[in-house]
Amino acid sequence: MVLLLLIVIGLVAWALHLMQEAIQRREFSLMLAGFLVSSAAAALVSVYFLMGHYVGYMTEMAERSYLHNSMEWTAFDQSWAQMVNLPTSDLTSN
Repeated sequence: MVLLLLIVIGLVAWALHLMQEAIQRREFSLMLAGFLVSSAAAALVSVYFLMGHYVGYMTEMAERSYLHNSMEWTAFDQSWAQMVNLPTSDLTSN
């Protein structure tokens, strides 16, 4: 997070420097370059937050899947024990 913050601050500082030079030299190309650099900084922050939410969502889905699968295996163990006439107390719980 700190590295990303430093990169974004560097990009914004560079964009401001380019735009200041564009005003002094009256060059449109430097203004465009500054705009593109600032857009890159904004895109970097946006992608960081989007990926953070995506990773959180995928982690939550993995936990739900694990809980669902473990409940299915517990039900399977109990039904198997009933089929072979074993007491369910002999089953080990995870």
